[in-house]
Amino acid sequence: MDLFSITDKVAVITGASGVLGGSIARSFVKAGAKVVALGTKEAKITAAAGALRSEGGEVLAFAGNVLDVPRLEEIADEVMRQWGRIDILLNIAGGNLPGATLMPDQRFFDMDLRDWNRVTDLNMNGTVYPSYVFGKRMAEAGEGSIVNISSMAAMQAMTRVPGYSAAKAAVANFTQWMAMEMAMKYDGKIRVNAVAPGFFIGEQNRAVLLNPDGSYTDRSHKVIANTPMRRFGEITELDGAVQFLCSPSASFITGVILPVDGGFCMFSGV
Repeated sequence: MDLFSITDKVAVITGASGVLGGSIARSFVKAGAKVVALGTKEAKITAAAGALRSEGGEVLAFAGNVLDVPRLEEIADEVMRQWGRIDILLNIAGGNLPGATLMPDQRFFDMDLRDWNRVTDLNMNGTVYPSYVFGKRMAEAGEGSIVNISSMAAMQAMTRVPGYSAAKAAVANFTQWMAMEMAMKYDGKIRVNAVAPGFFIGEQNRAVLLNPDGSYTDRSHKVIANTPMRRFGEITELDGAVQFLCSPSASFITGVILPVDGGFCMFSGV
């Protein structure tokens, strides 16, 4: 089991008050990691940190926007002051906006470009900026692991989500670029990978995937038909994949975009 151990590792988790970030933060606490929980809203991240501490976790909580580099620098300095190192960065913060999502009867030209900019900024620069700030502390120590969140939408064209798709494709490309850069500059001791979740029903996509009565929408039926495992994922099914990429078991793995998708990305439909 030591091969998968992250005990006593200091893990910075952005988006830790969200569904995905919260689930991964809980799994890391249970695995013995020290968690630095970041979230945009003070009340939500404080509540999330309290819940993690109630499960026995060592937790530092900070409110801050992943696009605010000076604030990220303050947080990094405080983590270093209190815990002395940063071993892991999980870039979980991200999401979509209604204005950058097209309804079936809308055209590309109906999209709100302001929301396009917000979505691409949040998902792309919301990964780049924390990697720049917290990755710098890893570089000073000479080792570390970064895990980003890509998407099935980055692997093949999907209707209705142009902004999110473009941003997550950028995250995948940045993951591979930074993996190359860190491996060559830091003797392979700083690894950068990503997971690409398949379809999970969460807060942001619930209205797209479920009708008001809880039945599947037409889009959900298409998803299930193209998922060999014939179901949506459970959010906790991402936890182990992320821990694996941060553990000694993945010491020779970098630049990987790991699908956690029930087979969606490889299925031909026949």
